[in-house]
Amino acid sequence: MDSRFLESFVMVIDNGSIAETARRLNITAAGVAQRIHALEAEIGTRLIARSGHRVKPTEAGIAILNRAREVLANIRDLESAALYGQLSGQLRLGATGSSTSGLLPKILKLLAKRYPQIEVYIVSANGGELYQRMLTGDLDAAIIPQPSFAIPKVFDWHVLREEKLIVLAAAGTRNCDPHDLLATEPFIRPRRDSWLGRMVEGYLRHARIRPKDRFELDTLEAIAVMVDQGLGVSLIYDWAPPWPEGLSLRKLPLPENRFDRRLGLLWNRTSLRVRLVRAFLEVAVEALTRKSGTTVKTAKTTRHKIIKPSEEEH
Repeated sequence: MDSRFLESFVMVIDNGSIAETARRLNITAAGVAQRIHALEAEIGTRLIARSGHRVKPTEAGIAILNRAREVLANIRDLESAALYGQLSGQLRLGATGSSTSGLLPKILKLLAKRYPQIEVYIVSANGGELYQRMLTGDLDAAIIPQPSFAIPKVFDWHVLREEKLIVLAAAGTRNCDPHDLLATEPFIRPRRDSWLGRMVEGYLRHARIRPKDRFELDTLEAIAVMVDQGLGVSLIYDWAPPWPEGLSLRKLPLPENRFDRRLGLLWNRTSLRVRLVRAFLEVAVEALTRKSGTTVKTAKTTRHKIIKPSEEEH
C-alpha cells in the first residue's frame, strides 16, 4: 500500500475537501481522487462520500481513520530514525489563526535559512482542536494558548508571547471605561466553544457584566473589522501584528490582568522528531526576540492606526 494514498485520505477527511487537499499537496484534484480510488480498490470498500463540494468519511472510512493516522505517524518516525544524524524531515506544526500571521512568518523565514532540510507542514485551527490533535499524535508540536489545566507529563511547554485581554472599540469612541462599554454597547464576541470564547465568558462573569450580544465570529481579524465599522465593541487578546489594513481602533486595558494569556509551543518530548521541534523552538525564540526595523509610511496610510487611551485625539 502506498503511504501517499493514506496521507491523501486522511487529509481529505481533515480538510473536508478534495480541492483543498490538492492545493496543500500541490497536485491536481484529479490526482487526489485517483489516490482515494486506489486506496478504496485495495481495501475493497468506499471510504469517503461526497455531499456537494464537501466530503465526509463513510462508516468504513471512520473505522480506519485512526489506524491510518497511526501508520503515517510510524512512517514519519522511521524517516526520523533513519535521518537521526541530520536535522531534516517533516515537522507537523499546529498554529492558531492569529499565530499563523503574527508569529510564524518571522520564525519560518529564519528556520528556512538555518535548517533548509526541515519541511514544515502547517495545520491551522483553534487552540482546543490543536490540543486534541497533539494528544492523538497527529501533530509534532503546536503553538497554542497555555491550557488552563495540567498538561500530561509527557509534554513540554515553552512560552513565546504574552498577550493582554483588552476591550476593542472604534477609534471615535469617547467612553474610555472598558466595563461600561462592555455593558452598554453591542457586543461582538469570539465563538463560545473556543478557548478564547470560554476565557471571554469567564471574564464577563467575573466582572458581572451581561453584554448585549450582536455577533459571534470565528476569527479575530473579522471581529476587528466589525468593531472598526462601529458595529459594537469586543473583548479579545492583543494579538501579534499585523492586523488588518486600514483600521482605526481603540485598545482599552482592563482593570486586572489575571485573564491575560500566554502563547507558547507544546510538544511531546518522547517523539522521534523532538530534535526538529527543538530546532524550531531555538529559531522561534531567536526570531521573536530580534528587534525588527520600523518602516515609516506615507500620509496616504495614516488611517491605519491603533489608538491607545493614553494618546490625545486631534
